Amino acid sequence: MCHVYPVRKAKPTVHVVTTERRYKDKVYRSHLLRRSYRDGGKVKKETVANLTALGDEVVGLIRDALRGHQLGRLDDAFEVTRSRRHGDVQAVRTAMKRLGFDQLIGTRPSPKRELVVAMIAARILDPQSKLATTRNLSSTTLPEVLGLEDVNEDDLYEAMDWLLACQSRIEKKLAARHLREDGLALYDLSSSYFEGHTCPLAALGHNRDGKKGTLQVNYGLLTDDRGCPVAVSVFAGNTSDPKTLLPQITKVREDFGIARFAIAGDRGMITQKQIDALRDIEGIDWITALRSDAIRKLANAGAVQMGLFDERGLFELTHPDFPGERLVACRNPDLARRRAGKRQSLLDATTAELQKVQRMVQRGRLREADKIGVRVGKVVNKYKVAKHFTLTIDDDSFHFELKRDAIEAEAALDGIYVVRTSLPRDRIDTDDIVRNYKRLTQVERAFRSFKTMDLHVRPIHHHLERRVRAHIFLCMLAYYVRWHMAEAWRPLLFADEDQAAKARRDPVAAARRSDTAMHKVCTQRTNHGVPVHSFRTLLAALGTVVRNTCRRRGASLDEATFHLDTVPTATQKLALDLLKDISL
Repeated sequence: MCHVYPVRKAKPTVHVVTTERRYKDKVYRSHLLRRSYRDGGKVKKETVANLTALGDEVVGLIRDALRGHQLGRLDDAFEVTRSRRHGDVQAVRTAMKRLGFDQLIGTRPSPKRELVVAMIAARILDPQSKLATTRNLSSTTLPEVLGLEDVNEDDLYEAMDWLLACQSRIEKKLAARHLREDGLALYDLSSSYFEGHTCPLAALGHNRDGKKGTLQVNYGLLTDDRGCPVAVSVFAGNTSDPKTLLPQITKVREDFGIARFAIAGDRGMITQKQIDALRDIEGIDWITALRSDAIRKLANAGAVQMGLFDERGLFELTHPDFPGERLVACRNPDLARRRAGKRQSLLDATTAELQKVQRMVQRGRLREADKIGVRVGKVVNKYKVAKHFTLTIDDDSFHFELKRDAIEAEAALDGIYVVRTSLPRDRIDTDDIVRNYKRLTQVERAFRSFKTMDLHVRPIHHHLERRVRAHIFLCMLAYYVRWHMAEAWRPLLFADEDQAAKARRDPVAAARRSDTAMHKVCTQRTNHGVPVHSFRTLLAALGTVVRNTCRRRGASLDEATFHLDTVPTATQKLALDLLKDISL
């Protein structure tokens, strides 16, 4: 005998919940649109929209529709009046909340604090000028999330002035989070070009943007040993790198209250003159590298011998010319091959150009020593290898030849670099000296993010010095949030997730991706099977989660509306969940 059991209908995943509460003689009824979903074997619920303002009758129709009752076409009853990007805003704001970012900017809520937070979020979402930012804010839910009313360009400028006055306080908070006694700080300098010429900071200098002849401003970025930004300083465009170092030491010691630390900088930043000054400052150590002429001097003296690299790619040494220092000589075969190939290509290109000049002189098309010299100078200066040529110029002849001995002497040092430090053995071993010097690539990565599509720090259009300083500080704060977001999103990005392996790898050998990272590169998929993204494309994908403003079709303009967000995909939900795990 068989039994027939009644079939239960599954509860709808989206449903309306009505609650009532009494206060005195009145009954207050609320209608909430909720979604049920299963997460790891548990049933969870979330509120999608508040439908109370629609009235009981309309809510009843929605409830019947969700139960499967045939009511006619939904778009005949409701219409979408507006759609705004919400998913990317939600991602940035989730990261900011995890970082306590609003309280970092200002301990108390204020209109200017909210405007600063909005500018920083907008710089991550869609970096544009301040005028364009005011026009595009309304295309996102950012004003609604931050409680902003109509915002104009003057409001943003006033908020920038307020932010600049808070810079010292904010940087002290960041230093307390990320710098520590006996720790390592990274520092480097970069520049960005100006549009205009009235700013006092604008000056001609060593241009790193390839914009020769344009005015620029320099800015130095101080980070922790991971590359997380802590402070930024702005200098005139003609300020040399070494001149900016000691002010950073003073800032860390006096403003941040850190008496003992080491700072890493490249060979152009920490010069011998700066090292002599640092020796007089108690508690300050440094990591940098030797210039090529100093390396050649060591090699000629026999301190750096190629046979010493037979067993390992590095060895430690000391030398009387560098008292109290530890020197680590390194040789990278891959770097040696690249340098040899580049040198040969430059020599070949220069030789071909000089042969053209030689033929012109032989045919009588180019005469007189001064004119020949000018033409030859343009050629050898074009590829920067004049030191490798012997030039003979007369009024009616021109000859050249390669300095073979000099080229061979230089080639012998290909791939060799020497890292120098004042840190003793009980604080750092030989391998970690090289690893910590290579961490400067993290600051270079920050500068690339500043200048490219991530933050668009350049070109700088501001004319007032305080606005330029505030603009660069604002970009640094945006990079601070972006840095933490990128770290949390490593599983979804092309980034290598095995960061701990860096401490085990050969510090001199070329970097190698982990097997997991190579799998992502080759398959364009993560281990979970979802598409791999760059930071920018993942943020754009989250922007497809929109917030729709809806109302009853045919309603008057003053009738209540309600919001309905599109449901995130599995990848979008994973991206949002990863941001909830951000830690300082």
